[in-house]
Amino acid sequence: MQETTADADFLLDNLFFAQIEGEEVQRGKVHVKLRVKKAIHACELNFQIEGVVQVPCDRCLDYMDVPVATNEKILVKLGKTYGEEGSLIVVPESDGYINVAWLLYEFVSLAIPMKHVHSPGKCNKSMTGKLKKHLRGGDDDESSEDMEDLDFDRSGDSMDEPVTDPRWDSLKDIYNNN
Repeated sequence: MQETTADADFLLDNLFFAQIEGEEVQRGKVHVKLRVKKAIHACELNFQIEGVVQVPCDRCLDYMDVPVATNEKILVKLGKTYGEEGSLIVVPESDGYINVAWLLYEFVSLAIPMKHVHSPGKCNKSMTGKLKKHLRGGDDDESSEDMEDLDFDRSGDSMDEPVTDPRWDSLKDIYNNN
């Protein structure tokens, strides 16, 4: 069995993200190295992806740079109809090719961390002031200083202790006394 290898480099820039029309990422600069190993019945596509994308901050909605880096592997083989199962893609023999543009977009999107918030002091001052005012009950005399003292991160909350309505807590005591 004879294998052949081919390499390709891509730059995913703002134009790429605008043309792909995805919702998660609309701007960025990402370098992709693709290595294709071709065997008799299948091709192995290895993607090395590294760069920076711009996504809205979860707190102030201003765009922020988020680094992304991932390595992905896809197996592609020819078949009668198109199909996907895990990391295996079947391409119709009549087509004989695969467009990897959407795969690249998905790989980049999945490499973005779930939480994206500016570092302390970097959020939009106007927006953080409005959030602070809202959280404190709408006091008009509050200044729009940094929100570093406010804890938006709920990751420390225990998933084992559900949040309850205090009005129901007294009813729980009745149940526990029986």
